[in-house]
Amino acid sequence: MSSSQAFDSSSPPPDLVSRLRAAGCVFAEDEAQLLVSAEPGPDVLAAMVERRAAGLPLEHVLGWAEFRGLRLAVEPGVFVPRRRTEFLAGQAAALCRRAGSVVVDLCCGSGAVGVALASEVAGVELHAVDVDAGTVRCARRNVATVGGRVYQGDLYAPLPAALRGRVDVLVANTPYVPTGEFGLLPPEARDHEPRVALDGGADGLDVQRRVADAAPQWLAPGGHLLVEASERQAPLTAEIFAQRGLSPRVATCEELDATVVAGSRGH
Repeated sequence: MSSSQAFDSSSPPPDLVSRLRAAGCVFAEDEAQLLVSAEPGPDVLAAMVERRAAGLPLEHVLGWAEFRGLRLAVEPGVFVPRRRTEFLAGQAAALCRRAGSVVVDLCCGSGAVGVALASEVAGVELHAVDVDAGTVRCARRNVATVGGRVYQGDLYAPLPAALRGRVDVLVANTPYVPTGEFGLLPPEARDHEPRVALDGGADGLDVQRRVADAAPQWLAPGGHLLVEASERQAPLTAEIFAQRGLSPRVATCEELDATVVAGSRGH
């Protein structure tokens, strides 16, 4: 949770702040204010504090995460949308140039990217996919608010065949942590989020390769594929796109420490 987020001016109970600070929460006062603002009873608040102190992500404790100004449901066990991924959503939104754009959000997690797109661009036809059953249940809560549909399955497999060749923007926040670096992740992610949402294989790009392999079959002429990657991985991701006939470009945002690789299909 960003320390720059605005909170109520009243201070949370000092003992609550101390408990969170002792547990290693860097923004203990901000987090305490958020927990208090949920207005639980004393017993529920105490349980929430203990769950957070035990290492559960704050968003799982609260039941929501903020993403591009939206409050999205995030249930325990679901990947928490990162602030850096707001850059991916913004890059994708800029490519939805017309009403009625068909958008597919693969590896959708809570549905954050797709919901942001549909909230910011009028008339988007949104389809989202995730392989994890619990994640799909959560995504459906969020995607329903913008009139989209969520499917459970492996990448393109559950999508309606009628979408082939019609997708204007295909966005995929694929897992891209190399398997050998998984153990270096913060415990919040490593212990409480689905490994399938984080582990991208030996070089972190296994799922990106699979997404790129089939993308030309699903993209409309002039359509775009966008993925998030690390700055180190971006040149290889761009090469993967080019090998599949997609014209690649790399965009970065220093403020969010974010890197996006986009590939366009020719007309």
